[in-house]
Amino acid sequence: MTDSPTLPAFDWPVLEPGWVWLCGAGPGDPGLLTLHGLNALRQADVIVYDALVETAILDWAPQAEAIYAGKRGGKPSAKQRDISLHLVELSRAGKRVLRLKGGDPFVFGRGGEEAQTLVQKGVPIRIIPGISAGIGGLAYAGIPVTHRDVNQAVTFVTGHDQTGETPTSLDWAAISKGSQVIVIYMGMKHIERIAGALLDAGRPAAEPVAVVTSATTKAQQVLETTLGTVVEDLAQSGLEPPAIICVGRSTLMRQVLDWQALAAGEAPRDLDPLGRGRPAESA
Repeated sequence: MTDSPTLPAFDWPVLEPGWVWLCGAGPGDPGLLTLHGLNALRQADVIVYDALVETAILDWAPQAEAIYAGKRGGKPSAKQRDISLHLVELSRAGKRVLRLKGGDPFVFGRGGEEAQTLVQKGVPIRIIPGISAGIGGLAYAGIPVTHRDVNQAVTFVTGHDQTGETPTSLDWAAISKGSQVIVIYMGMKHIERIAGALLDAGRPAAEPVAVVTSATTKAQQVLETTLGTVVEDLAQSGLEPPAIICVGRSTLMRQVLDWQALAAGEAPRDLDPLGRGRPAESA
């Protein structure tokens, strides 16, 4: 069992009986859990956790009952309504309930749906944001989602909707034209359709793409490819979800900002991958 980190002195909120706190655990690395999340862990009677939560985090709450409620595409899992209603039941039983979700609960995490059900049923809630994989996971790969020389907008999209298919409500042509960098959650299954839609909308085949799997964990892997070759390269790579896919020139910054490779003693592949020659200290 891992010893629970010590909370610094602060007027921490109290998780009262009958309350449900919806908390983002971050993309995988336990160190990315927030202090509010740690405070919740130390008080909870019950923790209802998702598939992408690093289970080592649960060791920091030995007093709590841990209930798995993970949902993974293509695998048997509890229905979302059943999960939400179970949270209501636990609350009405007087439990201090922590709903622990990977990443951020309100970013493609169904946290909004669960919170809505709880409020409709009269259950008091607190929301604890977490670091989303689309930001933190890419940062662990050395990819900034924004860079002054690349983009003034970034668009986050999901690779599948409630049916499990590519969202039909997304205007891929508008997304392609309106955002220099596109970050796709849960997109590996439908990458052929997504890449095809972006290419049809005018994105160049040579546009850089990065696929980051198991982001921020020891199992993290990164595939650097292009929009025109991502389907073939992914098929040959053997990589498996969960994955974050980043489309755009900011992925080139990994050539200089792959900080994990730098820490291992590797040299940057290119100190100026964008070819702009902007001095680091310029205003």
